[in-house]
Amino acid sequence: MIDLQGLRALVAVDRAGSVVAAADQLGYTPSAVSQQVKKLERDLDAVLLERRGRGVLLTERGRTLASEGRELLDGLERLESVAASGARPTAPLRIASFSTATRGLLGPVLGELRDADAAVLATVTSVDPVDAMAMVASGSADLAVVHNWNSVPLIAPSHVATEHVCHDEADVVLPVDHPLAGRAELERADLVGEAWASTPKGAICHEALMRIFADLDAVPRVVAEDPDFASLIELARQGVAIALVPRLGRSNLPDGVVARPLADHSQVRDIRVAYRRSMAESAGIRRAVRLLLDAGRRIEASAIT
Repeated sequence: MIDLQGLRALVAVDRAGSVVAAADQLGYTPSAVSQQVKKLERDLDAVLLERRGRGVLLTERGRTLASEGRELLDGLERLESVAASGARPTAPLRIASFSTATRGLLGPVLGELRDADAAVLATVTSVDPVDAMAMVASGSADLAVVHNWNSVPLIAPSHVATEHVCHDEADVVLPVDHPLAGRAELERADLVGEAWASTPKGAICHEALMRIFADLDAVPRVVAEDPDFASLIELARQGVAIALVPRLGRSNLPDGVVARPLADHSQVRDIRVAYRRSMAESAGIRRAVRLLLDAGRRIEASAIT
């Protein structure tokens, strides 16, 4: 008999590319994942992983088993989802989200999920969208709220479905006494040479800032990095630097700064909800997605008015 825990571990290694990454996604230690795969190897009397340098590679039999096992595990999840679709959810809905969506989008949704007639418990973890997508893909999260910049695309695996929630534009935040503060919109070329405060390297918002100048043969001069947009806004208020800040989740701007959009409106991110296709019939997933879509429509309507 094939051990399902070992099969999940093998599939996770195949998807994540390493034992360490698979362990991180599954919430286990690397040692535990290795032991689960070794047990599966003993049960099948087959070598499924082979060491290559400091990492591992799946053998041909391991790749075949992981491919077939992925379909089996997805089918099992679909079966469990259908069986529970008419019942009140018992396990907490695990949501991964980026921080501004957690603050500006998910708050009301979490409250509605817990209402009396269809209560759904939910837990939220704020992570980078790339990590959130990986968590949903691996099964360590049930649903993710992610953003997809038009200049920095986020790719969903084939077994993960996504739906549009809303659009979110990023503005340039400047001190009120900045020479460009009086303009209604800003040309990208006029921002070359400015000092910038940005999210850290590797973050999607940082990459979006880099892309603004990609066709101008220039690189933004980043003088401060911080993951918190509120800190970036404060640095702008103090006159240290200007910052590219999305509108979603942004609190009312303090006195001393203004926010201006780019003239070409190129920095718009598509906010999407992601879930595994095998969970599409889950009552908790369906309710959470519907509430997120409703919240997104309200956000876009308020932006128009």
